[in-house]
Amino acid sequence: MSRYAPREWAEHERPKLPGSPSTPLHTPRRRVAFAVVGFIVAITGGLGNALVTANLLNLQGALGATSAEVQWLPAAYVMTNVSVNLILVKFRQQFGLRAFTEVFLGLYALVAFAHLFVHGLESAIAVRAAHGIAGAALSTLGLYYMMQAFSAEHRLRGLVVGIGVAQLATPLARIFSADLLEFGEWRGLYLFELGLALIALAGVLMLRLPPSDRMKAFEKTDFLTFVLFAPGMALLCAVLSLGRIDWWFDAEWIGWALAGAIVLLTSAIAVEHFRANPLINTRWLASGTMVRLGVSVLLIRFALSEQSTGAVGFMQALGLTNDQMHGMFAMVALGCALGIVASALTLVPGRMIVPSSIALACIAIGALLDAHSTNQTRPQDMMLSQFLIGFGSTYFLGPAMILGMGQVIAQPRNLITFVVLFGMAQNLGGLVGTAALGTFQTAREKYHSSQLVEHLTLQDPLVAARVQAGAAAYAPVVADPATRNALGMRALGTAASREANVLAYNDVFMLIAAIALLTMVWMLIHRLRLLKRDRALARVASSPAPLPTPAP
Repeated sequence: MSRYAPREWAEHERPKLPGSPSTPLHTPRRRVAFAVVGFIVAITGGLGNALVTANLLNLQGALGATSAEVQWLPAAYVMTNVSVNLILVKFRQQFGLRAFTEVFLGLYALVAFAHLFVHGLESAIAVRAAHGIAGAALSTLGLYYMMQAFSAEHRLRGLVVGIGVAQLATPLARIFSADLLEFGEWRGLYLFELGLALIALAGVLMLRLPPSDRMKAFEKTDFLTFVLFAPGMALLCAVLSLGRIDWWFDAEWIGWALAGAIVLLTSAIAVEHFRANPLINTRWLASGTMVRLGVSVLLIRFALSEQSTGAVGFMQALGLTNDQMHGMFAMVALGCALGIVASALTLVPGRMIVPSSIALACIAIGALLDAHSTNQTRPQDMMLSQFLIGFGSTYFLGPAMILGMGQVIAQPRNLITFVVLFGMAQNLGGLVGTAALGTFQTAREKYHSSQLVEHLTLQDPLVAARVQAGAAAYAPVVADPATRNALGMRALGTAASREANVLAYNDVFMLIAAIALLTMVWMLIHRLRLLKRDRALARVASSPAPLPTPAP
């Protein structure tokens, strides 16, 4: 018998999609074990990037890199993570779940171990790129394990929980990573990550996923598409990650990278469009339902940049570190956890409008609360707003994924297309949000700074008094009056720059609130149009057919 011959499954065991595990009946004890292993695997995959992103300043010093150079670490992770699912889905389908699990979890552990021998920026970037590949595999693996923990009637709730658990990694990384740095500097982060990887590997070896159907999946043209698509996405991610750091119109490489990305991605799409059995079904991807789903996820991820770019950036601009934001991120983690629970309990398959609207409303309210910040605002003042945004970040993800999966189950050949669409909307939404909001904040800071400095003149008694007060603070250590006066002017300039940053971040928060509200209005209007159309069709279907006209 061919190794690709389909197995004989009982009806309740049959895998929903090629490459996914079968669903046999499990004892309650075994379901708990699947849930524990799924949580460990999902958190391990999420923490890989979160620990680095949360501690870039520390890694910058350890690696002797500039602020622009160290940004390549998270960029390298996303550059590989965003496109590797093109290959991973077919790898599972052709070689089976056992090989997929052991190969990629083993790779993850090796990459985590390799981190301990990183001594320069170049090797660190290479390791992060490899981590992006392994991290994508772990996200899927954690999802499969979590779904096995739920019975057949609640399996979709397991999908929601599996997707949401990985979102807990970012707030958790900001809470305890400072302790890891104290334990072993930057190697403390990697030792912890290696430990998690080994625990996850032990867990999946002890508790294997049920088998799946295997089939010959790879075609020669698949690799041509990947060779075009992967570097194209990598160049696009590099531009979005580094554009606001090197500045869009100042670095020549940004223009060349963007041009290369356009050529490569267009070529990949052209190859796929004319294939008989494409990796990416461009016609299905361009359908109204998929376009709206992709745009919705992208816009919501854009708005969720309020947390990483807005609140964290604002606190860092005021000179605060992760140690001083533990309480705020504990509330974010709590909000994410409650969002997962609420999403799982209120799940209605095929209905994304309610969770999306609630998530966007939470984001808008949180951003509006933050939009009244001052230089006296501290993390405890942002706990409610960040709790709401954390709740919204996990409340919409599961229903969005299930809406797309419903389309895929009806047409299984579009599985890779959907996985790529969802991953791109998630990753690119975050990158576009960070790039756009960071650029907007910089532009607004320059504007507010020019407005403030324009009114700073020594002819104003208040300004003169402020300069004298600043100069007087240096009297015990600086004898020269002219030097003290210059230092007083510098202190006033620093205060003006800080106020300009505060005003700029308030503008960012208002922009995010506006985007969240406009996205919600757009989705509600579309939903009302669908309801109106359905009612019209129902009226036509229920009206009696007209009587035939008698012949003359």
